[in-house]
Amino acid sequence: MLTHIHIWNFAIVESLDIEFDSGLTVLTGETGAGKSILLDALGLALGDRADTSVIRHGCDKADISVSFSTSETPQASAWLAQHEMQSENECIIRRSISRKGASKAFINGIPSTIQQLRELGEMLVDLHGQHEHQSLLHKDVQRQLLDDYANHRELLNEVAELYTHWQNLSRDFARLSQANTDRDSRLELLRYQVQELDALGLHAGETEKLEQELKRLSNANQLLTTSQTVINNLDENEQNAVSSSLAQCATDIADLTRVDEKLIPIAELLSTSIIQVQETVSELRHYLESLELDPERLRDVEQRITDIHNLSRKHRVDPEALVELLPQLRQEQQDLEQADVKLGDLQQQIETAQNGYRKAAKKLSTSRRKTATALSEKITVAMQGLSLQGGQLKVELIDLNEAQWSGHGAEHIEFLVSANPGTPVKPLNKVASGGELSRISLAIQVITAQAARIPTLVFDEVDVGIGGSVAEIVGLQLRALGQRRQVVCVTHLPQVAALGHHHYQVSKSSDQTTTVTEITPLDTTQRIDEIARMLGGIKITAQTLSHAKEMIESAQS
Repeated sequence: MLTHIHIWNFAIVESLDIEFDSGLTVLTGETGAGKSILLDALGLALGDRADTSVIRHGCDKADISVSFSTSETPQASAWLAQHEMQSENECIIRRSISRKGASKAFINGIPSTIQQLRELGEMLVDLHGQHEHQSLLHKDVQRQLLDDYANHRELLNEVAELYTHWQNLSRDFARLSQANTDRDSRLELLRYQVQELDALGLHAGETEKLEQELKRLSNANQLLTTSQTVINNLDENEQNAVSSSLAQCATDIADLTRVDEKLIPIAELLSTSIIQVQETVSELRHYLESLELDPERLRDVEQRITDIHNLSRKHRVDPEALVELLPQLRQEQQDLEQADVKLGDLQQQIETAQNGYRKAAKKLSTSRRKTATALSEKITVAMQGLSLQGGQLKVELIDLNEAQWSGHGAEHIEFLVSANPGTPVKPLNKVASGGELSRISLAIQVITAQAARIPTLVFDEVDVGIGGSVAEIVGLQLRALGQRRQVVCVTHLPQVAALGHHHYQVSKSSDQTTTVTEITPLDTTQRIDEIARMLGGIKITAQTLSHAKEMIESAQS
């Protein structure tokens, strides 16, 4: 639901803040006062194309912020969550236009694209009278509206799931059939590749171990020489062995401890050093015993590594990936060897799945046709009271061929209308008159209000070309619609304005340099004055005021 709009330096609006509530909100004002500015600003926030002409004269940029409550709009909440823009059952859309030509958009403070504004906007607001946001002109919305009205949710889910299952099986069949076309040559290649990898017998982690062993074998001579040199320096050099020097140092310090006990810890460190040198020498000797020059093993390791890398290059994978590749190739080989059996099983599964889909889709079609007839009749009746006598609406179902079937069913759905008697019905988006289109849309919304998903409806020019009792009927239908959904209506008819739950007056003032539009919420007394103005024009009499008061009181009863 729309809760607030802030407009700054837009058209002839300097600064404007409006709070919105549930029910029917009407906007009235003199011709030329700027009643459409609010709707233009809302449209811009919802993704309309912008240019610098909308910026107030003498200003560098215009800014529009619109707030919505999403607590009862699960579709919009899910969209926000999907795009990581959710914020505690609230959505704030901001649009900024600069004279430099830059346009910026934000959803809950996150930079967004104009396409994202449009996607989200179509879930939050339906603008009637401005083609850019009339969701009823979209065929998928018309189909959704019919299905919602018929409460088809469970049946639609069943049809969609059966269609997905059928298509997945069909894709598996096509993939296996294609593979079967080249079966013999592919099988021959697979058998060779599996045999080759089997012969290699590569184990997980083996390549890394071989690389380490190769490094050791390639440097065996250096390892032997250096290790022996270290042993000699530590223990076997008769003249300057480290162990002998440490032993002499330990003896000398031990003698001195009898003179100064403070040297005892140092003597202990020297004793520990002697032990560590002895252990080092012992470990090095064991290492040398295990180390040997083995040219034959070196050649074997080099050849093994070469074989592994040759196969990895052939299969265009890392050496370690060869371990995982073998079972994959074996599975493909097995699938191809059993392809005939699998193809037969898949064909049977496809037939079963297709029959299941066809049965569910037929059930959906039957219910749709029954609902379409009833919905067409109710909307047509509603149109008669909206100065569209003789007009009609027909919800048409067109059977699709099998190649066009989808998760939405086996037929195409379109709303066809005729606004005048004797005029053939044609698609809703081909209706020429904006006023007629708005009233037709109103009739559709009134009848389907309980099933509709978009929480806020905005009507502009809905009462163009009508008056008298028809105007009152339009007002009553808008008010009834406001009992279920939020409705905002720009009107010039007092009969409609009197039926609003909330009333705003749009006014324009100017001096010699600037012109400013303001929108003011009206209390009961101000509403009487405004409706009296709409009834009587320039000269407002006591009788006119009395009539205006009576209209408002009648609407509240």
